[in-house]
Amino acid sequence: MFELLKKKFQSFIGKVDETAREKEVSLTTASKVKGLLAGKIRLSEGDIEDTLWNLQLELIQSDVAAETVEYLVSKLKERLLALEVDKNKVNETVRQEIKSVLLETLTPEKELNFLDYVRSQPNPVKIIFFGVNGTGKTTTIAKVANLLLKNNLSVVIAAGDTFRAGAIEQAEKHASALGVKVIKHQKTGDSAAVIYDAVEHAKAKGIDVILADTAGRMQTNVNLMDEMKKIVRVNKPDLKVFVGDALTGNDAVEQARTFNQQVGIDAVILTKMDADAKGGSALAITHETKKPVIYVGVGQKYDDLKPFDKQWFVGQLI
Repeated sequence: MFELLKKKFQSFIGKVDETAREKEVSLTTASKVKGLLAGKIRLSEGDIEDTLWNLQLELIQSDVAAETVEYLVSKLKERLLALEVDKNKVNETVRQEIKSVLLETLTPEKELNFLDYVRSQPNPVKIIFFGVNGTGKTTTIAKVANLLLKNNLSVVIAAGDTFRAGAIEQAEKHASALGVKVIKHQKTGDSAAVIYDAVEHAKAKGIDVILADTAGRMQTNVNLMDEMKKIVRVNKPDLKVFVGDALTGNDAVEQARTFNQQVGIDAVILTKMDADAKGGSALAITHETKKPVIYVGVGQKYDDLKPFDKQWFVGQLI
């Protein structure tokens, strides 16, 4: 009886081998079978098609620029197809991979701890803010001044937006409320000269930080960009900060791209994150410029400036 069973089994094995040879079963297929027996599976494009499509829609609705959406979806697809996934933890694994791709995209080429950086530089530290009108740039400068003052650092504000008389008045109003000095010239004056005077004042008075405002006409304005280049060339700032409005989505990304190409930016502050902002511009700007988002504005009060938390932000998105 045993011999009969043995012969039948050997015959069965022979047929399996013959079938495998005839169909040329690949090593990849064998690997998949082995993985399946071990509780692992490889996802196919069909398995993840709906997930990628839904992610694409969610990112677009969150104001992530089209180029960044394409990059994120492509990167996620590549990673998911390369994984062996526990068949009981597919959703969990996909979710974790989405989170990882988003976090990697939000990680700039060089991280920046703003306060640590300011404290580590020789005085005075020259910080210039760029951005178009309406983003809350001057108010953001006041918030940064408040932050520095609370950390025992002295500040002077340079009213470098000489294109609008209202901008100079706004800077003066904020400075008065905070108890700091404003260096200003008349309307239509030379912005580079205003900031230069603020630097000389800071040197003479032993002030720690200069916060310089700049004009904010549309980023496509050639004269504006020439003015910004002159400001950088004359004053050689330690930090160039782009201020963008989170509500404007792709417009903020385009502005950041242009300022970065023309004058180079070192960091980003996004305003109006307390409003109905999806915040996807943070992803797109970091991906586009490779520069960190360091703070977000979450209100109109001087204390309404919060450090940007990548982990929290990704948690909100997914």
